[in-house]
Order: sequence, then structure tokens, then C-alpha cells
Amino acid sequence: MSTSSIALRKVLIIDDTPANIHVLSQTLEPQGYEIFTASQGEQGLALATRVMPDVILLDVVMPGRSGYAICRELKQRAETGDIPVLFVTARQEPDDILLGFQAGATDYLVQPFRAEEVVARVKAHSEIARLTRELKERNHELEEEVGRRRTAEAERSRVRERLSVLSEEASLRWGLESLVGQSPAMRKVLAEIERLRQFPATNVLITGESGTGKELVARALHYGGTRREAPFVPVNCAAIPGDLVESTLFGHVRGAFTGATADRKGCFERADGGTLFLDEIGDMDPMLQAKLLRVLEDGEYTPVGAAKAKRGDVRVVAATNTDLQAKIATGRFREDLYFRLARYVIRTPALRERPADIPTIAAHFLVQLSSEMGMTPPLLSEPALAVLREHSFPGNVRELKNLVERALIDSGGGIIGPEHLSLRPALNLSAGSAAETAPLPLNVRDAERELMERALQSTGGNVVEAARLLGVHRSSIYRRFENRGKKDPRKP
Repeated sequence: MSTSSIALRKVLIIDDTPANIHVLSQTLEPQGYEIFTASQGEQGLALATRVMPDVILLDVVMPGRSGYAICRELKQRAETGDIPVLFVTARQEPDDILLGFQAGATDYLVQPFRAEEVVARVKAHSEIARLTRELKERNHELEEEVGRRRTAEAERSRVRERLSVLSEEASLRWGLESLVGQSPAMRKVLAEIERLRQFPATNVLITGESGTGKELVARALHYGGTRREAPFVPVNCAAIPGDLVESTLFGHVRGAFTGATADRKGCFERADGGTLFLDEIGDMDPMLQAKLLRVLEDGEYTPVGAAKAKRGDVRVVAATNTDLQAKIATGRFREDLYFRLARYVIRTPALRERPADIPTIAAHFLVQLSSEMGMTPPLLSEPALAVLREHSFPGNVRELKNLVERALIDSGGGIIGPEHLSLRPALNLSAGSAAETAPLPLNVRDAERELMERALQSTGGNVVEAARLLGVHRSSIYRRFENRGKKDPRKP
């Protein structure tokens, strides 16, 4: 080892003989060691604690306490216990040497000594001490890492216990932890998901307000069952143009209609062996409802333009936030299709029905969004949590996620307080209201588009909530934006 590499090494010499201190100092200083000296044991103890030397050279016979007693105390102290102690003394009887090692010494040098021997032993023991410290530091880091991993694994186990129907990969991919909750309403949903695990062919109808996690429940049913290796195919029935719904679901053959330049698989064929998720099923055209009923009854469907029917093994999970019974009463939804879809019904509770779950869900979104932004997840203050618990959340979990994301940005990664929560007021779209930032266009089509954009902006992109505020059907919003070349009105 070069002299420069040990330039900062420190040696403490405790000896009551000035000549010995002089010889040892003259031997070690040229090798790059910083020398500290003490002429008696108590002084040496205090100096050792203050300078924390790499090696201590200790005499045996000194005024007051012996070198053996000083060595024992050095080893008993937490701060100096790991410092190697080398006795340098004229006492060379075997019993004296044994007493030195029993006191905790690392080595024992007998005078007269050779300078080369002192340098070699100090160098060896200081290097061993350095490696030992590094090893302990690394072990401490590993213990902390193991602790963090155990904590993380315990949390994952807790999630797996509550959502045992899900694979861990699917949970991480789809954020299904947001289904976790201690409220009775959520425990009921989780119990129903678990129960349906044994019935992979049973069609399921999921009801609940927009933003309550109906698609998450559908994915939980799929990824937690025996169909998990097959595709999960989601379809938004309200977002598909009316003239393409049949082709989207059942596929078409080349030449079936203008623009059909090749055969195309429909959602039923792509979902074969897996799950077809029909979101907003209440908006399906009555004519298409009859064709869907046939598929559910005998498993056969016919692609548009095809002469021969196809068969498939598909579990259908449908979802709606509308009252299908009311639609049945007015003839807008087939009763026989309802009973085919609703072999088992799961209702997802609104967030306002389970305020006790809000801190858990908010914390989940904080971790998820902070990771995406490369930030350390901040804390939600108690006043902020109180505000969240009191909010009605018309947009449910989706609205909570938007709130958390905005608060994370506004807080700059610091503790989130009530001032960071941008709770949106009710939208007022009446003419001349203070909420207007500009007059509406006189052209009817442009005025409709402007009102829809204002409603979407107010609801954070929640199409269903925007449609409710405007008093129109959500499909009207989708169609209006499709006519402008936008597939999703929620995206700018």
C-alpha cells in the first residue's frame, strides 16, 4: 500500500516513557500516519474517544491503571471497541502475553523491537480494521435493505391476502390495490370476486356509478380465475360508432361493406378462452342486443358478411352505471338479455359510501403517481384527509386520483395540505353565468361543442358526469368528438 493511501490513518500511542513515544513516532510518521500521544491511561481513554484512531499502541506498566485495565475498558466501550490494540512492552513472560490477549488486545510486540516489524504490524492491523468497518457498514446497509424488503413483502402479503384472486403481476399492472378497503361494502365486493373464482363460465353484471372501479372488478374476475392466461378484451359500447358496433364485436369478412379490405377478427373471437368486458352495456343498440343474446344462448356468432357462424368460449362481464330495470320498463333494453348477463350481479359502492377507505386509496395513488414522476411519496396531512373524507366525490375513485395527482404537483413533493386539494365546484352552464369565461358561439353546433368541452374540463374528463351536467346521453359526447376526428373526448 502506498504512503498516500494511508495518509489519513491515525495512531494513538499510550506510554508513560517519552523515549518510547519518540521512537514509535519517528518510526510511523514517515509512513504517513498521524500520531497522537498520551502519557497515562485515563488521558489515553479520553483521547481515543475524541480522535477515534485506526490503531492504539499501549504500554503495560504505567502510573495508575495498568495497560491491561485500559485495554479492557477500551474494548467495553461501544465507540472504541473495534479499534485494534497492540501492546508494546518489555514484559515478555508467557503469562504477561496471555493477560494481554485476555484483555482484548489484537497483537503483542516485545521490546526491543525492529522498526520494520512495528510498521508491518500497524499497517496490517489498520488495514484489517478498515476492512472490518467497511464490512460492518455494508452488513448494516444490507440489514436495512432486508428490513425494507420485509416491510414491502409484508405489505404485498397483506394485499395478496385481501385480493388473493389476483396474480401479483396483474395487481401491479392494473393498480388493483385501489380495490382494497376495510369498509363492509368493499369486503363484500372482494368476497364476491373470490366466490366467482370457482365459476369461470358464469356471466357477471357489474353495476355502480362512474369511476367506482367497475373495470377493475372485471379485471380482478379475469386475472384471478382460470382464464387469466387468455385475453381480457374491453369494449366501451357507448364509444363505438353505431355502424361499426356489429363489426367490432363479431368481426367481418373482406368485402362485407365499403372499406372492408380484409377479414377482421371481432372482440368475441379475440377474447376466445378469456373474458369479454362490455362496458356501458345499457347504451347498446336494441338490434344488436338481439344478436348478443344469441351468442350468450348458444355460443355462436356470425361475422358481418360471413355465410358461416363461428363458435367461441367467452365469459362475458358487462358493466353499467344506468338503471337497466328502468330501461327494460321503457323497452330500451331486452329483459331476456338482462337475465343472461346478470347471472351474478356485483355492485361497486360509491366512494362517499366508504369514506374510511379514502386514506388507503389516496396513499396508493400517492405511491403510484410519485413513482411515475420520480418523486418520494409525500404525506397527506390530517387536515387534508379530513377535507377528503367530507367531500362527496361525485366522480368517485377516478376523481380522487385526479385530486391526488394535482395535489402532488401543487405541493412540489412536500406534505399535502388542504390548500393543495383543488375540489371542483358544481358546474354552472347557464347563459350569462359567472362561470363563463367567454360568450358561446352563435352557431348551434359550435355552441354544443363549446358546452361539452366546458363540461369535460369541469369534470376532469369524466364523460358520464359531463353528460349528466349537460342533460344529454354520454354517447352524444362521444359522437360529437368522433365527428371532429377525436376517438376519445377526454384527451386534448
